[in-house]
Amino acid sequence: MQTVDHKDILTRFKNGDLGREQAAALLTGAHPDSAARHAPLTTAVAPPRAAVSQPPPARALTTAPAGGGPPLPADGYAITALHGRFPDADGLDAFWHTAVLGGRDAGRRTSGSPAGAGAGADDFDAVFFGLTPQNAALMDPQERLLLEVLWQTLETAGCTGARLDTLTAADGEPRAVGVYVAHDPLGRAAVAQAPAGDAPAAAGAGVTLPARLSTLLDLRGPGHCVGGGGAAFLIALHQALSALRAGECGAALVGAVGLQPGPARRHPQGAEGGQGVGAVLLRPLAAALAAGDTVHAVVRATAVAHPGRHARDAATDRLARRALAAAGFTAAGVGLRETETTVAATTGDTGAATGLAALVRAVLQLRHGTLLPAPGDSSAAPWARPHDQSGRELPRRATVAVRPTAGSPAAHVLLEEPPRRGPEPIASGPAGPAAASGELVLLSAPTPEHLAATARLLADRVLPADAVEHGTQDGRRLLAALARELRLGRAMRDCRLAVVARDTGELGAALRAFAEDQAGAGDQDRADDRAGAGDRDGAGGLDGAEDRDGADDRAGAGDRAGADDRDGAGDQDRAEDRAGAGDQDRAEDRAGAGDRTGADDQDGADDRAGAGAGGARGSVRCADLRGAQGPGVLFGELPETRAYLAALWRGRRLDALARLWLAGVDVSAADTAGAAPVLALPTSALLRRPLREAGCPATDGPTPS
Repeated sequence: MQTVDHKDILTRFKNGDLGREQAAALLTGAHPDSAARHAPLTTAVAPPRAAVSQPPPARALTTAPAGGGPPLPADGYAITALHGRFPDADGLDAFWHTAVLGGRDAGRRTSGSPAGAGAGADDFDAVFFGLTPQNAALMDPQERLLLEVLWQTLETAGCTGARLDTLTAADGEPRAVGVYVAHDPLGRAAVAQAPAGDAPAAAGAGVTLPARLSTLLDLRGPGHCVGGGGAAFLIALHQALSALRAGECGAALVGAVGLQPGPARRHPQGAEGGQGVGAVLLRPLAAALAAGDTVHAVVRATAVAHPGRHARDAATDRLARRALAAAGFTAAGVGLRETETTVAATTGDTGAATGLAALVRAVLQLRHGTLLPAPGDSSAAPWARPHDQSGRELPRRATVAVRPTAGSPAAHVLLEEPPRRGPEPIASGPAGPAAASGELVLLSAPTPEHLAATARLLADRVLPADAVEHGTQDGRRLLAALARELRLGRAMRDCRLAVVARDTGELGAALRAFAEDQAGAGDQDRADDRAGAGDRDGAGGLDGAEDRDGADDRAGAGDRAGADDRDGAGDQDRAEDRAGAGDQDRAEDRAGAGDRTGADDQDGADDRAGAGAGGARGSVRCADLRGAQGPGVLFGELPETRAYLAALWRGRRLDALARLWLAGVDVSAADTAGAAPVLALPTSALLRRPLREAGCPATDGPTPS
């Protein structure tokens, strides 16, 4: 018998060209029966394959199915984060509430409505994303909304910090995250009116959005934009799965935004005017389970095709059959079908975000085990899990389908609820004497104002004052998980905060006090600015002391240095330097003093200025590094630096780590405490300001979100 390469045998078996018995016989060298022995290796021409994203086979990790039984392969692609804003619903909890009520609570609005000229699309936090207000004003509103929601989705997944480096492509490249977006046709009025010098910034709308976000986050995966049409988001998701399957990226962001003209209205038959923006993060299911990611749902298969001259319904049915065949399911096992019609009752016509809204509805129903009211129904209903013929419980499954429109294809996505796992306890903190030292909590933001607002959000949403008793074991365990999540899951920005706390109550009190102090300091600064007190040194000249100092400076402070040199004082200073005056600093470091101007710490002045590096337990220390030059006191890329930082973490040298963090060192990258489940935290505060008068002094206050 002709020798056949084992890889070729497996490929032919996977493609359906060989039967199981034939493949087994060829691989083992056994003699098959006469029919198999005389059959050619290629028994038939394989039919053309549909445009179906079929997950790769599981490699190692398996998980027990719902209800017990043999383990199911951990194949498919996990939705590890999703974020969205829709009419009357700034966030998925509000969206679920509105959907459960079946549109009967249209008057209930949440703060920060998502989009549209009258609903906040002109408000944007340019500073957070490193943009000038002028360049941000030239961006299409859809691009600004997508930029916000894609960032928030990554933060929800805990993937804007050190954990981002673990998302690798097949060739080992870290930070390999693809960016795929869908949007309605973009307005060009701003581009046409932009000055010639600003045209490149204005032209960033649409096609360059994946590149813009990839540059912002140093993402190194592929990207693509999909134009309008109700199926645009599902098409973008289909493309993202193709890149994941090919190993081009380790995760993929898929976002969509739709801003239809007119007011946002819900109607069972659809409405002219709807708003929606959101995104999901996708990873191979096996990798997501191994990393401890939250899995909201599993994508089993997708299918995309143009209908040609066939009827739209015929094309939709054809894609449904393809997706079911790819996943190995039957239609009887699918208990929910979400379409553009079911979505219209909740969101109206959301254009390119229609498929996103349908997918979000399906994922939330899988999560809650509840079927939302269908158009015309009055109430939601419990969703029982199906069973196979032997009585074994099966996971809930849903399809998301959008019919083709003029010039756009149809798309179909098959979803399944995530595999059920046992309750995962929050990662325990240190025990014994180590617990008494507390946990080091690190936070950062682009400006002091953002830092204070984010500290307030964290305290209010995760650490409510009356929720956790001070000193309880649960409080300490939650604190350890929270501190770790902030270190590994958040990006490192220039304005930084460090606090050592023993439990969540102590941390919450410290963060609230910091936010209030910063708010008071900011109010005072603004009052000083309005009063013309910007030159505080000049004002101090009323008593003559600071004026004399200023006069000395202008006349050449070097003369005083020369005088010191002449009387030998400068020589003594230099002699002390040569003799190792730095030893005193190191001694203070060992004693935890760290801040040679410790007297200032007592009144908090240097804390606000960012000079503090010591402080009592529960007190917040901060630093503003926006004007810093160079890589800081330590270059984090050196292996010696990482080894040193890792030793500090093992030894729980929290004060030393805090000082290094405030000096500009990325201490989180060397945290080697081991894998732990991702802890959901509120996203960083965005301080949105109106852009309609970009370039003029802002008179409206920021809108935190």
